[in-house]
Amino acid sequence: MIFRKFAGMVAAFAAIAAAAAICMVAVAFAIYAALRDIIGPAWAAAAVAAIVALIALILALIVTRKARPKPLKDAPPSLTAKLFDLARERPILAAGAATAAAGAAIALALKNPKILTAIIAGLFAPPPPPRR
Repeated sequence: MIFRKFAGMVAAFAAIAAAAAICMVAVAFAIYAALRDIIGPAWAAAAVAAIVALIALILALIVTRKARPKPLKDAPPSLTAKLFDLARERPILAAGAATAAAGAAIALALKNPKILTAIIAGLFAPPPPPRR
């Protein structure tokens, strides 16, 4: 009985996911058809991709909004924890900063990959233990 109920829930979830995917494809075709004559096929395709990416970003923010790691007692927050908190509080600012950082990282990686490796290792390293 439990397996039958579980299998029914899995089938229902799969049906909902398939219906959502079909709806997204239909909406993408409709947006493309509406924009194709106005801005041309290439720009219409780019607009559809941007709209779908924006929808995916919004859904990801909604889904991950509640997933917050519990901080350890008496542990100072790391740089990555501070950055994630900033991204939750101000997502547009975080997206702009991430874009700027990605551009700077690409330029730096092209010039000297060893510096980029050292910076990344320093950012994600755990904080040193407190002195006694």
